[in-house]
Amino acid sequence: MTKGKCHVIDIYDDRPCRLGEGVLWHPLRDELFWVDIPDRKVMSNGPAGQREHQFDEMVSALGWIDKDTLLLATESGLYKLTIADWATEKLVDIEADQNRTRSNDGRADPWGGFWIGTMSKSAKKGAGSFYRYYKGELRQLITDITVTNGLCFDRERCFGYFTDSAAKTTWRMTLDVDGWPKGEGEIFLDYSAEGTTVDGAIIDKHGHMLAAIFDGAAVQRISPEGTVVETFETQTPRATCPAFGGPDYRDLFVTTAAVGLDEAGQDAIVHGTTLRFAGCVEGTPEPAVILP
Repeated sequence: MTKGKCHVIDIYDDRPCRLGEGVLWHPLRDELFWVDIPDRKVMSNGPAGQREHQFDEMVSALGWIDKDTLLLATESGLYKLTIADWATEKLVDIEADQNRTRSNDGRADPWGGFWIGTMSKSAKKGAGSFYRYYKGELRQLITDITVTNGLCFDRERCFGYFTDSAAKTTWRMTLDVDGWPKGEGEIFLDYSAEGTTVDGAIIDKHGHMLAAIFDGAAVQRISPEGTVVETFETQTPRATCPAFGGPDYRDLFVTTAAVGLDEAGQDAIVHGTTLRFAGCVEGTPEPAVILP
């Protein structure tokens, strides 16, 4: 396991989030977007500086559609989000008739679809599911999940990954030529003996997973065989979601959470800020969400 000399943190954005999540580097704008779930905000930082907007319901995940439009997951549905003025247009409901659930982790897949997880607002066991939105259709794929997290995709190997953070388990499943699951998947990571769990995750150009370790103060780089080969220490316990960005996608951005934590000490990273490890990874751009 290595900690290379490039493992130096800078605070990319100093606005603390209660639960920063869903971080996304927009490849056509050189702008970073993320959400603060309980505060119902979408936030960004880029050439135009810091921006944010508060919505009427919780927001949890993002994808990009084109230069001017994002896909936004809220607690009740998927929306098109116009970046210039934060205007929304509903695409599809997600468990909108179940006011005890909300969306959680979500990510675009390499086929142009968007996967989104749901969970109980009180984290009731087994109340969550994973869905895929593809070619205008929303299809439920996986049920009996408590805290839906860790969605990421390896197009070259036709693998998809998903996590139940409450069960501290990450599964790997084989995907077909259109990006649909083949079978139920197999256990890839088991953190049940640890005091930590996988939250958000992405896959680098070599098929390694970069997993934010909640209550582990780190992002771990994990080989396709499931071995931790590199650790990026965040210096704040609740790392939540990583993203590749910057020049040639060599920067690693990480959102963090302040919820449930005391104020940071004098020499610590402020909880809930958005971090960057510059020039440390070999990443890839997030694929676009393709709408019908």
